Amino acid sequence: MKVRCSKEILLNGVQVVYTTTTLKSTLPILSNILLETKKDTIRLTATDLDIGIINDVAVKIEMEGAVTIPAKRFFDIIKETPQDKEIIISAKKNNIVNIECENLFFKLIGLPKEEFPKLPEFKDKDSVVIPQQLLKKMLTMTSFAMSYDQTRYVLNGSLFMIGPKTLKVAATDGRRLAVAEGAVQAPKEFEKAPKNVIIPAKAVSELLRTLGGGDNVKMTFSENQALFNLGQTTIISRLVEGEFPKYEQVIPKEAKDKLKVSSGKLFLAVKRASILTNQESQAIKLELFKDRLVVSKVTPELGESREELPVEYGGPGLVIGFNPNYLLDALKNLDKPDIAIEFSSPEKPAVIRTEDGYVYVVLPMQIT
Repeated sequence: MKVRCSKEILLNGVQVVYTTTTLKSTLPILSNILLETKKDTIRLTATDLDIGIINDVAVKIEMEGAVTIPAKRFFDIIKETPQDKEIIISAKKNNIVNIECENLFFKLIGLPKEEFPKLPEFKDKDSVVIPQQLLKKMLTMTSFAMSYDQTRYVLNGSLFMIGPKTLKVAATDGRRLAVAEGAVQAPKEFEKAPKNVIIPAKAVSELLRTLGGGDNVKMTFSENQALFNLGQTTIISRLVEGEFPKYEQVIPKEAKDKLKVSSGKLFLAVKRASILTNQESQAIKLELFKDRLVVSKVTPELGESREELPVEYGGPGLVIGFNPNYLLDALKNLDKPDIAIEFSSPEKPAVIRTEDGYVYVVLPMQIT
């Protein structure tokens, strides 16, 4: 194998797949990237057996071939080569890889392609198409609510509910729930049998890191795998096994009394109050009055804060506590200048709903 490529293009390609490699596995091959020539590109593939990422990089091919190469060393070498220079990569039958750039020369010992795990194929499977920017927005608005508690493994990911015209994404950790909705293009088969799958947190993170660089993403599903084709990049992931909770049952009916407030002003007020929280006293206090909201925090050993915001509210007075991080996670990602928050009692969850189908439910905390 022998190929030529610019440093910038190659480095971008390696960065896409590099994070999937692992040094912790007992299989040395999983710390390597597979390099394969494909027409006028070199295909970079990495996997940790749970998730695999493929990225095609445009190169000049002088000799076809394939080899695997230690990912970290390869990434570090490409990163440190001179700027705006051409890189030449060549490999011989003994799996020794030469990397040349101007007057620089490296030699790395690789492993044969045959040792690299084969990624699953998705032949004769129906695909769903959605704009990349829309899917990225939906994941951004929901992924922060995923659980990382290994005892509740089924919550360690995002639920994708695919119908003939819509995709819903839901995530929860048991203390808050986020649901987003968007339009998709799906085959008629999804009218008869909508599909529900749980995408693991690591795959969601990779999607968030990669989405946004093209027009559409094509999603294809098998019994226990999902494939996301972003054009130049493909992400393949195992699905989380198990049944996601019936989250619809915990979403309260729309309340009559709503607090309308500037999302930016509320974000800053909550962030300032959170300065005085600690491990023993996490909740901040929200006090609702007619057309005003008071955000405060009192921590005896630290001090206290109080901030009043003008709002639109005509409901009954209410005092309620929240973990500020749960409010901040939603507020910083909302692209609405003003939002409406529904409250019913100090013991029941607050709800944010938007016109485009987004719902965020957050449980209150006891004020100490």
